[in-house]
Amino acid sequence: MEKTFSLARREDGIAVLTMDVPGETMNTLRAEFGSEISQMLSEIKADSSIKGLVIISGKEDSFVAGADISMLDACKSADDARELSKQGHKVFAELEGLAIPVVAAINGACLGGGLELALACHKRVVTENKKTMLGVPEVQLGLLPGGGGTQRLPRLVGVAKALDLMLTGKQVRPKHALKMGLVDDVVPATILLETAVKMALKGKRKSKKPKVKQSLVNRALEFTAAGRNVMFDQAAKQVMKKTQGNYPAPDKIIDCVKQGLAHGMEKGLEVEANHFADLVASPESFALRSIFFATTEMKKETGADNAEPKKVKKAVVLGGGLMGGGIASVTTTKAKVPVRVKDINQQGLSNALAYAYKLLQKGVKRRHMTAAVRDNTMALMTTTTDYNGVKDADIVVEAVFEDLGLKHQMVKDIERECSADTIFASNTSSLPIGQIAEAAERPENVIGLHYFSPVEKMPLVEVIAHDKTSPETIATTVAFARKQGKMPIVVKDGAGFYVNRILALYMNEAAQVLLEGMSVEELDKAAVKFGFPVGPITLLDEVGIDVGAKISPILEAELGERFKAPTAFDKLLADDRKGRKNGKGFYQYGKKVGKKKLVDETVYDVLSIKPGTMINTDNVVERCVVQMLNEAVRCLEEGIIASPRDGDIGAIFGIGFPPFLGGPFRYIDAMGVGNLVAKLESYQARFGERFAPCDRLKTMAETQAKFY
Repeated sequence: MEKTFSLARREDGIAVLTMDVPGETMNTLRAEFGSEISQMLSEIKADSSIKGLVIISGKEDSFVAGADISMLDACKSADDARELSKQGHKVFAELEGLAIPVVAAINGACLGGGLELALACHKRVVTENKKTMLGVPEVQLGLLPGGGGTQRLPRLVGVAKALDLMLTGKQVRPKHALKMGLVDDVVPATILLETAVKMALKGKRKSKKPKVKQSLVNRALEFTAAGRNVMFDQAAKQVMKKTQGNYPAPDKIIDCVKQGLAHGMEKGLEVEANHFADLVASPESFALRSIFFATTEMKKETGADNAEPKKVKKAVVLGGGLMGGGIASVTTTKAKVPVRVKDINQQGLSNALAYAYKLLQKGVKRRHMTAAVRDNTMALMTTTTDYNGVKDADIVVEAVFEDLGLKHQMVKDIERECSADTIFASNTSSLPIGQIAEAAERPENVIGLHYFSPVEKMPLVEVIAHDKTSPETIATTVAFARKQGKMPIVVKDGAGFYVNRILALYMNEAAQVLLEGMSVEELDKAAVKFGFPVGPITLLDEVGIDVGAKISPILEAELGERFKAPTAFDKLLADDRKGRKNGKGFYQYGKKVGKKKLVDETVYDVLSIKPGTMINTDNVVERCVVQMLNEAVRCLEEGIIASPRDGDIGAIFGIGFPPFLGGPFRYIDAMGVGNLVAKLESYQARFGERFAPCDRLKTMAETQAKFY
């Protein structure tokens, strides 16, 4: 069997230990490496000619990208997971305990278990490579650093910075890592090994902390037990506010650091192993890990069987509005593809350019890029008010108003102005793609590419194929979306596609609850407590009340009575309430108490309701969510989505369905299909046919079937 670790001895007395996992593009840590590393360390200890050790990666752009997550699923019990953590502790303690200096030479990703390995070394040097990132992102999988990270990180960089890294999972760049004392030097990649060797030859650092400037207040907080307790309390409050108590990992991370600093490293490691084991076995981590595996799997798929994507060398965006500007921006910044924006007037083009510039300027201010890089990226975006310079476009993304006649005109214009192979992708949010393709001479090139607003932040796109879309068009569009930094799911054509369809019923039910007398704040707060990033009424204001009003009749006409929005909501538009976009909706814009948005109380008069008069506010969010779950299963039943996995990813990345529940289908499995059917039937008896469970659910309930 090929080995992962190789040891080379140099004439100057420094040994270089290279990690290179055979057959993989990135290094990850696996349980079976433990004995191989221990054997290497014994060999090093026994060789008195070795004066120092440098650990380096044999991969081009990856030091160690973390632990192999699949080994956690192999754990049959919490005891297995605890053993895994303790094994990591043992190996890293051996490394740290070497009498010779040990230096980690880091180029590329150094994350999770990779950073814990580097923390067990005596010094760390990193490259300036833009792919070099350091962090402990375990919290994003519902876990904590289980290889001693909760103990070594705070001792190296201080409690505040360590908690910030561990509780957010954020990754830091080389210069920031140096500034915070996480690494000892930043050098060009060409002299990484040479610098690490020089560090090792200098000998071990005496156990003094890196020189990081701290204010008096920070010193009082970091270096006194009372001060640290203040920090732990503050961190716990912030965590509760952010997670609503739905994620157990952050509290356990705080406890590991607290126990380790109060009772010593040994106790801290024991607590870390126990907490790690509990988290590996938790339903929250299982759900979050399932999302990780699903997204990893999807990255390898083309979206169409037996079709390879064509390379997109140039794109055109029709429409310079918010959506058009956002789409053009991710095309140049993420995909690095030249884009030509076409609008009927100069104002629209100026808006699109200003939008893209503003986003890039943020990167310059945060020192993530230079002004020159910003300007070069902006140079990839050009504009036109006619169809000049579009002939060689590989893909055209249309982002004009939701008007079928207008979209038909766009299809004809593009077929006239571009080549026979140009893909026409419509960013419609509700119109069936088959209807748009009716105007096309080459319907095989027409596809839907539905982005969510704001484009630069929302990760999901729906790629919508109608019955004549060619497999090559699907594959090329999926690959293009992925280059834009998006998570594409391929869905079948139909009104509302998948995401807006399941969202519409959830939002309609929330509107019914509001009309029954629940206040806006209470309803939004209940949804956030359940795990959504924002409440449904906040979301309606953000998306636009007018947008919701346009989509509802389309869905009702195509899919039936259950999509009928409450007629009372027509009064909102009559009162010119569109939401955030015109500063007039359910909330007040421009007025805040602290960070809290204020409800515009006059909205209750417009809707003729008395807030706070709803008799029973228990389970109101459940009432809205079961509508979403029922419709998600209906979409699977009709083939709108290809699999429960796609449905889960679509809901999580498209509308912020609570990730710790794993998506609608995993949530139904956890709840039990029979229980969901019983809930729906109970609501059906109280509120009517819109709650009738779909056939697939009823059949599954009879056989106690599961989606996974």
